[in-house]
Amino acid sequence: ALLLVGLALSEEDTGFAAARQALDDLAENADTDIWADGVHRECSTDYHLIVLRSLLGGIGNARRFGLPVPPALLRAADRACDFALHVQRPDGLTPAVSDGDQGDFRAVLVLGSALLHRPDLRWAASGGTSGGAPARRHADFPVGGYFTQRSGWGDRSRPYGDERWLLLDAGPLGDGGHGHYDQLSVEIAAGGRLLVVDPGRYTYDARCGTQDGAPGWRHWFKGTAGHNTVCVDGLDQTPYRPGKPAKGRPTSTARLLGRRHGPGLDLLRAEVVSPCYDAVHTRTIAFVDDDYWVVHDRLRALTPHSYAARWHLSPAAQGALDLGGDRLSAPGLLLLAPLGELTVEPGWVSASYGRKEAAPVAVLSAAGADADLVTVLLPDRDGEFAGARAAAEITDEGVEVRLHRPGTGLDTIRWTHDGAGFGWGRTC
Repeated sequence: ALLLVGLALSEEDTGFAAARQALDDLAENADTDIWADGVHRECSTDYHLIVLRSLLGGIGNARRFGLPVPPALLRAADRACDFALHVQRPDGLTPAVSDGDQGDFRAVLVLGSALLHRPDLRWAASGGTSGGAPARRHADFPVGGYFTQRSGWGDRSRPYGDERWLLLDAGPLGDGGHGHYDQLSVEIAAGGRLLVVDPGRYTYDARCGTQDGAPGWRHWFKGTAGHNTVCVDGLDQTPYRPGKPAKGRPTSTARLLGRRHGPGLDLLRAEVVSPCYDAVHTRTIAFVDDDYWVVHDRLRALTPHSYAARWHLSPAAQGALDLGGDRLSAPGLLLLAPLGELTVEPGWVSASYGRKEAAPVAVLSAAGADADLVTVLLPDRDGEFAGARAAAEITDEGVEVRLHRPGTGLDTIRWTHDGAGFGWGRTC
C-alpha cells in the first residue's frame, strides 16, 4: 500500500523517494516472512499465494515506473514461486491447507513467469500447453515442512490433469493463528479427481455451531480429526484454541525422518509427537510406480490408546460408496485396508469460506499400546481394479505389502522401519 501511494502521489522529479523506501521495506519484510525454502511463515497455502501476489505486484509496479527492484525482493518472490508451483494440484487449484480455501491462483503463476522469467510457472498455469515443464517432480520444503510427490507434469505418459499428486504436511503449525492440527496429513489427487481432501476452514467464528458445550465448526475444521492423519483417543495433537496456541504451552512437533527414491518408488517417512498423549506416530508413504500409494501408520506408546487413521473423501463420494470388509470403493478411488478395521463416518468439506458440503470419512482403526495401520490408495477408473486385494506383514525389521490387481499382476513393496532398505517388484 505504501508503494502504491508513493507511486501515485510522488512527482517523478523527486525520485519517488517514498516509493523507493516502501520497496526497501517490502524487500526486508519478504526476506523475513518467506523462509529459506520458499514457504511463507504462516504455513498456509492460501495465505502464501495471497502474499506472493502482493510481492509480484510490487515488482511489476516498480518496473512500470522504472524503479530498481531490490535483489532481496526478487529472491524472496522467486523462492515463494517454487512452493506455489509444487503445491498446485493437477486440476490447477491450490489446496485449502491451514485456514485456506481451494483457490485458483493460476494468474499469479502467469505473472510470476513474466516478471521472473520462469517458463515452468507458465507451464503449470497453462496445464502444460505453454512454457517449459518443471525440472522436479518431487519437491521438499524442509523449513515449512511440506513435501510433494507427483507422477509428472503432463510431459510423460499422462495428460496434465490426470497426473498423480500428493502433499504431505510434516512441519510446524506456522506463525500466527492459522495453523491447523494436521501434522502428517496429506491431500491426494489422481486421474482428474480429488481423492483425499483437506476439508478447509469453513469459519473463523469460534461460536459457530456450538451447542450445549459441544465443539463448534471452528474446532471441527481445525482439529486433528478434521484431517487426513491419525487421531489418538479422539484428541487433537495440540490443545485446541480458535487462534494462536496458548503462550508458553507446548504444541505438537513434526519432522521428516527421511526420503528415499529409487526406480518406481518414492518413500517419505515422518513422525509427530504430541504433548496430549505418549503415543508417537510415524507415517511412511510409498508412492509406487508413479501410480498409487501405500501408507503405513506406526503407533508406539507405553499405555493403551485407540487409534484412527482418517481419510476425508471428496463431496463427490457422498452417497457413492461401496464398503465391504477391508475395502472401500469411491468415485475414482479403491481404498484397501489390509491392517485395521475399516468403517465410514460423516464429514464435511469446505472449498470456500462459509460454505460446507457433506463428504464421507473412511476411518481405519485399531487399539492397544502399539498398533500398525496400513492403507492402500489406488486410483481406479470405472472400477477396473474392483478385484484387487492387498495383504501386509509387519516385522521387527520392516514392512511388506503385497498388492494383486487382476490383469496387472502382483506388486510387492518392502521397506525397513528406518528407511535404509526399500524396494518393490512386480510379477505377472
